[in-house]
Amino acid sequence: MTMVRLVIDGHAINGESGTSLLQAWVAAGLPLVGNVGCMGQGVCGACRVLVRRPNERLAQTGLACETLVEEGMQVAFINISRQRRPHSYDLHALGDSWDAIARIDEIFPEATRCRHCGGCDAACPKGIEVEKMVNLAAVGQTLAAAELFDDCVQCNLCVAACPEHIDPAHLGQLVRRMTASMTLRPSDLIMRLHELEAGEQTIDLDSPGTLPQVSDDADVETADLETADVETADLETADLETAVVETAEIENADVENAQIENEEVQ
Repeated sequence: MTMVRLVIDGHAINGESGTSLLQAWVAAGLPLVGNVGCMGQGVCGACRVLVRRPNERLAQTGLACETLVEEGMQVAFINISRQRRPHSYDLHALGDSWDAIARIDEIFPEATRCRHCGGCDAACPKGIEVEKMVNLAAVGQTLAAAELFDDCVQCNLCVAACPEHIDPAHLGQLVRRMTASMTLRPSDLIMRLHELEAGEQTIDLDSPGTLPQVSDDADVETADLETADVETADLETADLETAVVETAEIENADVENAQIENEEVQ
């Protein structure tokens, strides 16, 4: 087993080679209270991270459940980057596809201001052509734009990277919804819903981040806690036995005093 040294959110830890950042974090005994959802399935986009590798000038974005540990890595979890303003719309009021360009321009007028910097593409951990999707959506090509965004996990890293505040993830979500509302639903979504209804949703227990190793320190702490519980139980038992003995002695003393009083009366 080869161990590598890295830093995650300011914590210097040792991680086993071949494990994910999420697994290394948990194995180090650090609390996992945020930036986590699917525990290694790579479908929720919650475990956003910024990663800097040794001898590399630029940091890169990624998902902690899909990024493997490396020697000398510096990692920071990224809090969710919300859209700058709400994009409200009613799918039932969007009409048909003849006015798709007008509806998209009405809801996302900033989409036409893309400066083609490529920041959204570089930020996407799924390798989606985000910039191309934005440009296709801006000219009303909703089918092509929606197809590009099939693998989006709504991590919002492209939202944080866009200097024009286009909110690409939410634009991609809009074109997917428009496409689904005007055509047949995606076959993979239909199959997944059937699996959920039948209780057959599969979870890959061998995927990164699933069933992470527990550190030896955690085992020791658990053993100490169990020992403490046993000692507490022994102490409570001893206290109970002492109380019973004392009660019996008091009752015996009361009986003897009653006998003495009877003798004096006689």
